[in-house]
Amino acid sequence: MNNREYRKQLAEETLQILDKGFYTSVSGKKIDISQLQHKAEQFTKVYTPEESDELLKQLPYTTADFETNISVTNQATLDAVRMLIAEGHEDVLCLNFASAKNPGGGFLGGSQAQEESIARSTGLYNCQIKTQGYYETNRKHKSCMYTDYMIYSPFVPIIKDEDGNNLNQQMHCAIITAPAVNKGVVKHREPGRLQDVEQVMKRRIRKVLAIARTNNHKTLVLGAWGCGVFQNDPNDIAVYFREVITSDFSHQFEKIVFAIYSSNPKFITPFMAEFEQ
Repeated sequence: MNNREYRKQLAEETLQILDKGFYTSVSGKKIDISQLQHKAEQFTKVYTPEESDELLKQLPYTTADFETNISVTNQATLDAVRMLIAEGHEDVLCLNFASAKNPGGGFLGGSQAQEESIARSTGLYNCQIKTQGYYETNRKHKSCMYTDYMIYSPFVPIIKDEDGNNLNQQMHCAIITAPAVNKGVVKHREPGRLQDVEQVMKRRIRKVLAIARTNNHKTLVLGAWGCGVFQNDPNDIAVYFREVITSDFSHQFEKIVFAIYSSNPKFITPFMAEFEQ
């Protein structure tokens, strides 16, 4: 079986687990996730661009006074999430670098990118497909700038590790599903809008952080958002994150991890330069 077929099989396994409401761990233990998954789906919320615009009117946030610890790690998003949970953080939220048009991206077909990895390993997909607004609007939207629609899903059960092994204990995190600008396509089809990319990406970063803050999350896993197939420059995205965090969200989070999983240093190096001085 090739890698794509194996990933496809894992995706199907995960959907079967969600259907049953439980799985058998590597050590042979039955882990029930039915109540968690029900909660995740029940409390999943779509933020329209107008709703998140309202959140931005409250910036800068000054309600907390944390000494924010920011680190950059070469690991997958969910590996970072599980590490933080193991350290005792109970409110971990991660950003899903999402497809604007397809729930779970291409995970059912065995594709491999950050969203597919999350969808294959958690209950996120079943939360996404029960929403209205995000996918329909982006599919109708002609521009690959996409829209500011975002999906907030709390209590999402984490089922598998990055290798596809079922976890030995119940774990969950919150996930924000949000699309970056597809800069590669914009450059090709809408070159006149390239000048807008910075403004749009900074606004979306603000909205992601505002949704996290509004829902009382103090521990975040972020990353090189839109720097893969969407071709945003990691140098730019790292700067945008730093500018937004230090201006509008100073002292508002306890811990932020930029999890950047790649053998190519061009993705992680700019974030280390911005955040690990």
